[in-house]
Amino acid sequence: MHKIIILGTALLFLLVSCQNEDTISVELAKASLEQITNLQEIPALLPRSEGIQVGTEWENVQNQYAAFRTKALKGDQEAILNLAQLFTLEARVTGEHGHYYPAALELINDVLSQPIEDKDIRFQLLSTKASVLLSQHDFSDALRVAQLAVNINPYNAQIYGALVDAYVELGNYEKAVAAADKMVAIRPDLRSYARVSYLREIHGDIKGATEAMEQAATAGYPGTEETAWTYLELGNLYARYGKTEQAKKVFEQILLDRPNYPFAIAALADLDIEKKNYKAAEKRLLEAAAIIPEVGFYEQLAQVYQATNRTDELETSLTEIFEMLQDDIDSGHNMNLEFAAIHRDLTKDYNKALSYALEENEKRPDNIDTNRMLAAIYLKQKNTVAANKHLQIALKTNAKFPTLLALQQAL
Repeated sequence: MHKIIILGTALLFLLVSCQNEDTISVELAKASLEQITNLQEIPALLPRSEGIQVGTEWENVQNQYAAFRTKALKGDQEAILNLAQLFTLEARVTGEHGHYYPAALELINDVLSQPIEDKDIRFQLLSTKASVLLSQHDFSDALRVAQLAVNINPYNAQIYGALVDAYVELGNYEKAVAAADKMVAIRPDLRSYARVSYLREIHGDIKGATEAMEQAATAGYPGTEETAWTYLELGNLYARYGKTEQAKKVFEQILLDRPNYPFAIAALADLDIEKKNYKAAEKRLLEAAAIIPEVGFYEQLAQVYQATNRTDELETSLTEIFEMLQDDIDSGHNMNLEFAAIHRDLTKDYNKALSYALEENEKRPDNIDTNRMLAAIYLKQKNTVAANKHLQIALKTNAKFPTLLALQQAL
């Protein structure tokens, strides 16, 4: 990892002081210099693959990185914040989570350990940190950090989005709804409508969820990563409840607005898999995986290989999946549910699947997704008593996810 040492304001003061040998010795200056430069580093901006350079976007990112870095080298706290935020965006765009999320946290935590005079900078640091922790599935800590931020600024919509996400993942759906109401009241935009959509879906209002996600998608600026992601969620919503043709049109439109968006390519592959058009699905997934190293694409490929009885390719794909998941774990990402799903669906090792699901359920026992996973695994093990127990928790919000309803019918 290529890194550039940040020289803080303390170093600038030290160098000025060194000019006066009566004030500080050369030896002390050298010792202090070594101590200061070990405090913090800025990881490099990784190159994007050609497929996701997207017009002038990549050039702008490189220019922003260079400008922020120059100021960060002078100890500018806002510039360091901007670098952390740039890294979180690059994590989403490039799939290089193992590089960018730890890098962002390193920068944020270092600044938070220093005196910060500007309350808005402290607020934004905490807000960005909460977002990164959510991405790493550290939901309890994300909630704690988001609450610190909202105490500084209770009038910012984005921080309520972090609260919504954390409350949802921890299974506190009433507080999630309350936070979403505040978010929409402050700023009715793409981010707030998207969260309203998800909460409506969780509570079984599919029509309302679709309307809110349509509002979210149309509120975004065409071609940006954020808008592409929102349209992707809209397409997935259509697909989840049987509107396959509408979903396909949405995914294809995303690729017109943002060419080579890998998640839209993979979403089209999912539609191919549903139709058992495995050859087309494999082609799309290989294309998506060549653009960014997203573990989900490899999981979809494994499904294709499993469905077509290609044992060697399945084993190779599983090896790659486990290596990628381990890399995520090493960089601080909680992957319990991902491991549980892989062992349930691909390796058919239900004991391992159960172990991971139970570990996650200890962290968030009220979440409907963890309980849905446990119900599915217990059903595979023919433990209907345990399956029913967790199914009842998964049904508590009246969600109508097709997989949930299928479990209900099976039990």
